[in-house]
Amino acid sequence: MATHNLNINISGRLTRHFFIPLLFKWAAPTRARTRTRTRTRTRVLPIRCYLRRASNFSRRFSVVPSAASASGSPEWNIDERFDVIVVGGGHAGCEAALASARLGAKTLLLTLNIDKIAWQPCNPAVGGPAKSQLVHEVDALGGEIGKVADMCYLQKRVLNTSRGPAVRALRAQTDKREYAMRMKNIVESTANLCIREAMVTDILLGKNDNVEGVCTFFGMNFYAPSVVLTTGTFMSGKIWVGRTSMPAGRAGESASHGLTENLQRLGFETDRLKTGTPSRVDLRTVDFSGLEPQHGDEEVSWFSFDPDFHIEREQMCCYLTRTTKRTHQLIKDNLHETPTYGGWVEAKGPRYCPAIEDKIVRFQDKESHQIFLEPEGRNVPELYVQGFSTGLPERLQLPLLRTLPGLENCSMLRPAYAVEYDYLPAHQCYRSLMTKKVEGLFFSGQINGTTGYEEAAAQGIISGINAARHSDGKSLIVLERESSYVGTLIDDLVTKDLREPYRMLTSLGTEKCPTV
Repeated sequence: MATHNLNINISGRLTRHFFIPLLFKWAAPTRARTRTRTRTRTRVLPIRCYLRRASNFSRRFSVVPSAASASGSPEWNIDERFDVIVVGGGHAGCEAALASARLGAKTLLLTLNIDKIAWQPCNPAVGGPAKSQLVHEVDALGGEIGKVADMCYLQKRVLNTSRGPAVRALRAQTDKREYAMRMKNIVESTANLCIREAMVTDILLGKNDNVEGVCTFFGMNFYAPSVVLTTGTFMSGKIWVGRTSMPAGRAGESASHGLTENLQRLGFETDRLKTGTPSRVDLRTVDFSGLEPQHGDEEVSWFSFDPDFHIEREQMCCYLTRTTKRTHQLIKDNLHETPTYGGWVEAKGPRYCPAIEDKIVRFQDKESHQIFLEPEGRNVPELYVQGFSTGLPERLQLPLLRTLPGLENCSMLRPAYAVEYDYLPAHQCYRSLMTKKVEGLFFSGQINGTTGYEEAAAQGIISGINAARHSDGKSLIVLERESSYVGTLIDDLVTKDLREPYRMLTSLGTEKCPTV
């Protein structure tokens, strides 16, 4: 497929007027749809060229009529055909499906559990250093993560205010359940977008190694010339609590099986990564009197450039506590009980969000580490213990929590756990996020080795745009590294052999683009 290198400099409110019309308000093509394979061509055009073409650009996605299978009666067999199929309903999947559908492509979103669309399984927060810049850029491209975060924040703070504008970052603590509900409502109400519960196990290929659709665990075939895989931590996922493990993508949800083996048969390289989430405690059992309050900013900042979403809400307070000598001693005495130091899990975890035992081992000169207590919602008693993820057995987790000031008498609602899962090193993709081996197959999110909702959403919107354009025979969009944090993120993924979860950092940007 041909690609366009789209040079953009995303900063300020200019993006709201240019990029959303550019990507989501083009009209339908007059020229016939082309399905021939072409050699990749790269053209660099100034943004004004795209804007001039927007009024003349059109698309026409064909809706293929249902056809009966050869083995059954026509009235009982439905051949379900779409322009784009998105596998996975997380943050990458939502942005990919919405972008595709808004571009006019008949889109199918397949997810293991419709009730968990856009769930935040770890910290219910959006933004932070470099991550908020990604959210601003996704919003400029017409995405939803910033708008939804603005609608359901519990607290907002601009970080690094004493430093230069390039490294300042907006962070929002969000209401986990409200966030998922709002995003699910947006997905469900979007035209051209269908949702279905299913576990995808196979990629269907055509004669020219081009994607033709997917097959599910229960034998259903869905057909489309573009497929986006956003599998998160679910591909052959396994969660660990101490020495005990079970197949799961996250707590309470089954893993996805079969897809890894199918991709390996197609010639893709796979590997394993690990991440984790801390315990949740009952805020009613925490003594906040001796803890340091962390209030939100009096002047609220926003992720979205659209002022219609700038509605202030009452903010909740977070609190700061610290580890103690007892915390460190308990961990040192039981390192052999954790999956990593016990030696039964070799997958690498995120460098910039390590488990508490990793902090104790790596930074033995530190007497204590900051731990933040953050609410998960306005109407639930759960507190997220940020910076305290662990692989220790459950029997040791409550004693460990009670070594923290303020939590001496706390109750634990959910245990911490580690999760390991399959991913495909992203050097197997082009910068359009289409794979090099299979035309029409795109990867986005943690399947590419990233960590974080924001990194997933950024990849998702690009793959959704390109999947829709590919299904209509159009050239694919590439964001230049020098023009955006999204471009930097994707360039790093596809040009480097990354073997640990990738987190976006402001220092990785070729040019600093202040977007706060």
